[in-house]
Amino acid sequence: MSTAIQRVVVVGNGIAGLTAAETLREAGFDGELTIVGDETHAAYSRPALSKALLLDGDDLSSHELPPTTHGATELLGVRATGLDVDRRLVKLDDGAALPYDRVVLATGSRARRLSDLPEELILRGLDDALALRKRLAGRPSVVVVGGGPLGMEIASGCLTAGCQVTLVSQGVPLILQLGPYLAEVFVKAALERGLTIVETGSARLDRRGGDARVVLDDGAVLEAELVVTAVGDVPNTEWLADTGLANRGVVQVDSRGLVRPEIAAVGDLAAFPTPYGLRRIPLWSSAIEQAKVAATALVRGDDTPPLQFRPYFWTEQFGLSLKAVGHLPLDGEPTYVEGGPGGPALMRWSRDDGSGAAVALNYRIPIPRLRRVSREAV
Repeated sequence: MSTAIQRVVVVGNGIAGLTAAETLREAGFDGELTIVGDETHAAYSRPALSKALLLDGDDLSSHELPPTTHGATELLGVRATGLDVDRRLVKLDDGAALPYDRVVLATGSRARRLSDLPEELILRGLDDALALRKRLAGRPSVVVVGGGPLGMEIASGCLTAGCQVTLVSQGVPLILQLGPYLAEVFVKAALERGLTIVETGSARLDRRGGDARVVLDDGAVLEAELVVTAVGDVPNTEWLADTGLANRGVVQVDSRGLVRPEIAAVGDLAAFPTPYGLRRIPLWSSAIEQAKVAATALVRGDDTPPLQFRPYFWTEQFGLSLKAVGHLPLDGEPTYVEGGPGGPALMRWSRDDGSGAAVALNYRIPIPRLRRVSREAV
């Protein structure tokens, strides 16, 4: 390995940053490795927050990951505030600056909010999940704003906790993410379990008394003891504003996850080449695969095979478990490989361009380990 690479800084301690750090070691980097993370927690499984962690009784371990092996110096509870690309320095909010030979940008994204009201709850980090879990113990009435996978998972968890739940969605829940066929399956299951769904063109939050309330586009008002929003995410790129690396809120990278030979960007803030153009794919499996390739490329350069990413997505809600491989959403009806409508099934969708997706619905197949998702597993 080149002796010029003595110091690497990984900015971000989510799964992208963690995977990058461990891959750097696997690729042969044995120098000084530092990880900067703005949360005080060790890296954890974010997908578990809206699934098992809301449901698992007294078990608070579903989000935990295996011990790390990278041996890095971890600076937790510290935020990166700037990057000096000429002097190769990462600036921190405590006034310190970390020199680097290579740097990994993995600061992820944050929840998009509808207001600045403290009563608007979100579910993005571990502290959010623990706070929501505590509030649900009192079985409050709940309005969830957002009909995507996260909003539906939150609504499902709230129902399981014994709450009366209303979901506010722009159009049919999940239709933009899964397509009409699978969206109908999940909506039916949600309604059967007692979820109230309200479709609207837009929604906003305001406050009446001490509670937040949801105002729909027709002026109707939904009130509840708890309002949770799940309306997308915003990449954390503001700290890169003076670098020229962030374009329209994302960092564009090449097929190996590099912005420059010495700078990699991975995870939710990165847009990388796909068969459908440059895209940001904020999935757990995407962050892992991006990080593996980019960290290797920082050490080995063009000898690193480019990223060949095939999306893997899973969700658990309303008694259903779905695992999908391939680009979503899906149009038309599937071919049933095994099983059939109304029960466990393996399904396949095909596209005219030769691509497609395979979906397992309530079908017992091994779930890839949350820490790493191998190509063979999906």
